[in-house]
Amino acid sequence: MTATRTPRATPAAPAPAAQDAPGSKAGLLRRLRPATVPVAVLLVLALLPYSALDIPVLLDGPVNSPGSLQLFALCLVFGALALGYDLMFGRTGLLSFGHALYIAGGSYGTQLAMTELGLGLGPAALLTLVLGALAALVLGAVSLRTLALGSVGFAMVTLAFAQAGSIYVERNPGGLTGGEEGLPLYVEGMPDALVGVQNTVNVYWLALAYLVLVAAVVWTVTARPAGRVWQAIRDNEQRVAVLGRSPFAHKLGAFVLASSLAVLGGVLHLLVTAGATPHTSTPEFTLTLLVMVVLGGSGTRWGPVVGGVLFTYLDQRLGGWDLGVEPMLILGSLFVLAVYLAPGGLTAPVRRRSA
Repeated sequence: MTATRTPRATPAAPAPAAQDAPGSKAGLLRRLRPATVPVAVLLVLALLPYSALDIPVLLDGPVNSPGSLQLFALCLVFGALALGYDLMFGRTGLLSFGHALYIAGGSYGTQLAMTELGLGLGPAALLTLVLGALAALVLGAVSLRTLALGSVGFAMVTLAFAQAGSIYVERNPGGLTGGEEGLPLYVEGMPDALVGVQNTVNVYWLALAYLVLVAAVVWTVTARPAGRVWQAIRDNEQRVAVLGRSPFAHKLGAFVLASSLAVLGGVLHLLVTAGATPHTSTPEFTLTLLVMVVLGGSGTRWGPVVGGVLFTYLDQRLGGWDLGVEPMLILGSLFVLAVYLAPGGLTAPVRRRSA
C-alpha cells in the first residue's frame, strides 16, 4: 500500500515592505532623490558671495570679490542662454542661427526704453520682453514656413534676420545703438541696489535667479506632453503629423518660448556687462551658444548649462594667463579634444553611469 503524498503548499509571496509603499518615508525619499543634485548646486551657488576663499590660478581674487562675482554672474547668464537655446536645437531639432537677435533685442531694447521712454528697469524689461515675444511670433512663423525646403532653409532665414539686425545695430541709426562702441548702462534708470561695484553681489544673485528661472521653465515644459511632442518632432515629424498633432504649432511654441527666454537673458547680459554691445547681435554670438550646447551635451538636462559655464569661464580667463599662445587657439583645441573624447558632450559619461 503506497502512501499518498500531499502536495506541499507553495509559500506565499512576501508582501511588499511597508517602507516601500508610495506614501511611506522610503517612497518619499525615492521621489525626492532626483532633486538633491539641483538643490545642492543651487545652495552652493547661493552661498558663494559669503566665501572669502582665494584660488590663485583660477581667480584673480577671493571668491566674493567683485571681479570674481561678475565672472560667475556672466557664466551663469551664458549657462542659462545655452539652456534656452537647446530648447530649440536639442529638444525640437531646430537649428537657428538668429538666436542672438533676441538677446541683443533684450539688451538694446531695455537700454533704449530707459533712455528714450524714461522707464525704470522693471517696466523697461517687461516692455522689451512683450515686444520681443511678439517679434519672435512673427519672425518664427515666417522662418518655420521655409522648413518645406528642409532644415537648411530655416537656418538660412534665421541667419538673414540676425544679419539684418546686426547691420542695423552697427549703422547706429539716429545715434540710438552707439554703433561699434555700443551703449553704456543707463544708471539713472537703475535701482540703487544694482549700481556700483559694491552691489556686484546683487547682480550675481539676479543672474542666479535667471538661471533658476530658465532651468525651471525648460525642465518643466520638456517633462510635459508638449515636451514629448517636441522630442517626437525631432525624431520623426511625419509620424507626429499622422497622429493628429500640428508640428508647425509646436515648433512655433518652442521658438517663441526660447526666444522670450533669450530676450530676458539680454536684459541680464546688459546688467552684468554694464552695457549693450554690438557683438551680441552678430550670428557669431549664436554660433558660440551652439558650441556651448554641443560641448556640454545637447538635449540633456545639465549639458547646456555645463557647456555654457565652462566655455564662458575659459573664454574670460585664458586671456589673463600668460600661455604664449592665442587664447582662442587653446579654446578651439580644447573643444575639438572634448568632441573626440566625449562625442555626446561632457555630461555623456555621467548619463551613461546613471543609466
